[in-house]
Amino acid sequence: MSKTLLVIGAHSADFVWRAAGTIAVTTAEGGSATVLALSYGERGESGELWQEPNQTVENVKRIRHEEAVAAASAVGATFRCLDLGDYPLNITDAAMQQLVELFRDLQPHIVLTHTPVDPFNPDHPVASQAVQKARLLASGAGVSSAFKRIIPPDLYFFEPHQPELSEFMPNTFVDITPVMDQKIKAMQAMQAQSYLQSYYTELASRRGNHARRISGMEEVKYAEALQRTLPWVVKNL
Repeated sequence: MSKTLLVIGAHSADFVWRAAGTIAVTTAEGGSATVLALSYGERGESGELWQEPNQTVENVKRIRHEEAVAAASAVGATFRCLDLGDYPLNITDAAMQQLVELFRDLQPHIVLTHTPVDPFNPDHPVASQAVQKARLLASGAGVSSAFKRIIPPDLYFFEPHQPELSEFMPNTFVDITPVMDQKIKAMQAMQAQSYLQSYYTELASRRGNHARRISGMEEVKYAEALQRTLPWVVKNL
């Protein structure tokens, strides 16, 4: 069965570094993927753009939007942004309602977002908590109620920049070897943070090494690490 994937980041480039390969794998297998950014990261994530003379917030947002659309297209996804502002990211009641409605409209099978802990970025935990709350409100915790509800989607945290300090426990590795070129293309689209491209290419290689050692699958050269947050429910082992 083809899967519907929803990836929600605090800023418009978050999905590229952390989940572009997983997105490309999903769409290559016939699934669909939607990327939602809660903000453009215009204040705290766009340092290279602010080095240009006479730069404006509006222009930074425009550039970030164009980059994110190109990056999402490279991995077969669609991109949307709620434009809530960053540093700090504040989730209003109206924004929460938009998130809940998105869950209900898309009815995703899988949701990816930030870890609840990130001592280096104030917006990432806010985004994580908002996504978890919206998921519960949309699914009603899997119990029939007076509200329209969806089947509870699987929830994964994607890898933060400092995993050891963000309580990130990788328990799922996605083989992105066949789509690594697409991830690189997506990263190259994010010129506002071009300094991250080499870091996340190297990380994909290291995670590929980990995946090979765990599984014995010698064909895995590149991987993305995720943390599954919910138990598996199975008929047998």
